[in-house]
Amino acid sequence: MKALRWLSNSFPGLLLCLVAGAGAGMVMAPLGTVAWLFGQLYLSVVNMASVPLLVVATFFGLRQVLTLPRPGLRTGTLLGVGVALLALCAVAGTLAGVLMAPGAGLTHSAGGELGQLILKQVADGGEVRMDLAGRGADDSAASVGVPAAELEDIVPDNFYRALAQGHTLGILTGTILFGLAFAALSREQTSMLSNVFEGIYRTFESIIAHANLLLPVLAFGLAAHLTMHTDSATVQAMAGVLSSFTVLCLLLSVAAALAIARCARLPLAQVMTELKGPMMVGLASGSATAPIPHAIEVMSTRLGFPRGLVELTVPFGSVFLRAGSALYFGLVAVFVANLYGHPIGAGELVWIAGAATVAACLSAGQNGVGTVAYAGVVLSALQLPVEAAGVLLLAVDPICDGPRNALGLICTCAVVALVSVGLPSERPAPQPVQMEPRGGVVLRLVFTRAQMMLLGACGLAAAALIVLMGIGVGAK
Repeated sequence: MKALRWLSNSFPGLLLCLVAGAGAGMVMAPLGTVAWLFGQLYLSVVNMASVPLLVVATFFGLRQVLTLPRPGLRTGTLLGVGVALLALCAVAGTLAGVLMAPGAGLTHSAGGELGQLILKQVADGGEVRMDLAGRGADDSAASVGVPAAELEDIVPDNFYRALAQGHTLGILTGTILFGLAFAALSREQTSMLSNVFEGIYRTFESIIAHANLLLPVLAFGLAAHLTMHTDSATVQAMAGVLSSFTVLCLLLSVAAALAIARCARLPLAQVMTELKGPMMVGLASGSATAPIPHAIEVMSTRLGFPRGLVELTVPFGSVFLRAGSALYFGLVAVFVANLYGHPIGAGELVWIAGAATVAACLSAGQNGVGTVAYAGVVLSALQLPVEAAGVLLLAVDPICDGPRNALGLICTCAVVALVSVGLPSERPAPQPVQMEPRGGVVLRLVFTRAQMMLLGACGLAAAALIVLMGIGVGAK
């Protein structure tokens, strides 16, 4: 247990698990398969606990945000800063695609490998299909693209059905309506319900904290699974876009950490040390909801930002603030354009950045390969083959999923920091150190009247015993 706890909180330990898992995938496939199954069990437990925790955290967050000074202005600022960060990441991905030019200088063998992959997938299935909504094959989209949004997924007629089916947008809609009504009531009316919610909150927080001990197993199994099921030639052919995406995620994460450190008035090293835990969970698990409890604790208790604002923003940001997806869409659009020799002008660069921002907003609630389909919003604007590009992106998307979620998490934390400007810090004040007086420590003994009487009686009894012993010795 101690080894798992150390590995789950250590970046070198998780990196070691990833390297060991990659080796196991090459030489010990059964071990990698078993670890992958345990990792999926971990994700199931985390997703089971994170949805009700997200709901309860939003209840408390709404109530506390409405008590802050100028709540309407802060809520509007929250939305504005979030959209601005999405657009900034989309622009960064687009410009980095132009500067780094992934896909422009492919060798003949790399281009042939990607072409063979596309032809193989199309030949096997006739056409590329993707089911985004979890329905049957008859209801899935005919090609990689964005399905028509259903109103019932956003505004459900049955909140419990939305919970059971895992429709994140519908869950958040019901949560907002219930939370606003909950916040409008007096604390006397909701005291009992608040205690129940507090117990639920702490219970699921504890479940996720214990489940995160399996994070090294998940990292090991994920690396083994990717090694066994990803063609090394395909990864090498797409090394340009993968390396560009990873470097961009790292640079933007450092920039977001700088913003958090400046708002918290703390050293950058301390902020990065505190955020290391939730960032590692998001990176290794590939889940946008797994790091929510840890991120709330770090941002409120350790970095001092208002807990109500943190509890409202972090769950919503994990669903709606798709900064990593915006960066991804902008970069891959330029990659596919370079791959097919499509020249990009200045006007198309603006269009790519705007379409990437819109696609990131539309992909709210999607994780994993479901995010890839929304790249069609950007690619269709450039009249590029969406189906063929989708095959290439699906081949390497599991590698991009972790950095994409980690960037979205730290950008959400940056939104909290920026909106919290002007609010008092909630960091516990350092306790003053009491200096010892010179000459040593002075001890004062204070006795009550009863203790003094008991002490006197004991003294008299001891004196009488000594007298009697003396009389006995003299009598001999």
